[in-house]
Amino acid sequence: MANPCFTQIHPTCIPVSGEYQSKLTLMSESLRNDGRVWVPKKQDDAAAIREGKKTGLEIPEADRDYYLERRYPAFGNLVPRDVASRAAKTACDEGLGVSPTGLAVYLDFDAAIERYGKSRAHSLNEYNADDMRIRELGVGVIEEKYGNLFEMYEKITGEDPYVMPMKIYPAVHYTMGGLWVDYNLQTNIPGLFAIGEANFSDHGANRLGASALMQGLADGYFVLPYTIGTFLSQEIRNPKVDPEGPAFKEQEARSQARIDKIMGINGTKSAETFHRELGKIMWEYCGMARNAEGLQKGRRMIRELREEFWSNVYVPGRIKEYNPELEKALRVADFLELGELMMLDALDRNESCGGHFREEYQSEEGEALRRDDEYAYVSAWEWDDKDPILHKEELIFENVELKTRSYK
Repeated sequence: MANPCFTQIHPTCIPVSGEYQSKLTLMSESLRNDGRVWVPKKQDDAAAIREGKKTGLEIPEADRDYYLERRYPAFGNLVPRDVASRAAKTACDEGLGVSPTGLAVYLDFDAAIERYGKSRAHSLNEYNADDMRIRELGVGVIEEKYGNLFEMYEKITGEDPYVMPMKIYPAVHYTMGGLWVDYNLQTNIPGLFAIGEANFSDHGANRLGASALMQGLADGYFVLPYTIGTFLSQEIRNPKVDPEGPAFKEQEARSQARIDKIMGINGTKSAETFHRELGKIMWEYCGMARNAEGLQKGRRMIRELREEFWSNVYVPGRIKEYNPELEKALRVADFLELGELMMLDALDRNESCGGHFREEYQSEEGEALRRDDEYAYVSAWEWDDKDPILHKEELIFENVELKTRSYK
């Protein structure tokens, strides 16, 4: 695995509302083109909203903090995802969250509705349109642009976003790391190539836009056809592989032993339960903001959870039948190792960079503090059950100069 700690957080998600949710619903980032993100300036107002005594509509304009526009005047609500996500967390940590859980901020389209309404009225030569007409026209424009998203939001939350400001909160979206591959997209296992989002090669600390299209098309259409041939050319004279050979039998026996072991535990907790517990540990200690103490604690907790998994997981059904619970349990076993590796990688990287934010490494203004002189390398990890081994691949920039981003 390479660069497992770099994790993109999506800032525009419908907030969590209960333990029953398996994941949060991602809203399109296009909403931040027109929506304004804010929280109440006063903790008393935020508390009243959380308790259902007030709504966002009752907070006067002067008492609203459009914190992205305040902190990043050059980019406002269009700052990158990692910046917007951390800013939302900061606001909620200060007690200004607006959902019952305290983990939500507002995404408000009222100003956009008015702006688009006036523009549409002008284009229709309705120069004396009243406020009601302007709002009607503005809602129409917003519906044209985001109607499907607004409908989805209303179905999930029961609130009309054309009237009430949306509530959003960040959630995990994407991991920039992945399987280590060389220049030809071949893993450390000869003949095993990894393309698209499965590998780490096209991203650094931040996810590039439209990555599924970019990586899938670039790797599949433009890279692999020209690189896999090199490997195949060296294999063309090799004899046909015997599936009954000792290497196949050895791997089959190892896989069967793992399946037998997990099915034979017959414990009391489902794989889903362990998966949820792992997710909470990862979000708490390896989420938007990390620190050494939390990462060390998180790694210990994952190791304890992994030990419990292999002694107390319960997998229903049988081995020799379609058994999705068995598949899930095997994946959760892998996730427990991957989660520990993400903690370890985040602990090793003593800097803040893109999708990795260490609280100990931030500027006086709370922005990410990179340390390019020490950490300009790819972290390629070789798994070991006790202490995974780090292989560093130095990043050499010949034609560009490393710069620290600023959105002020």
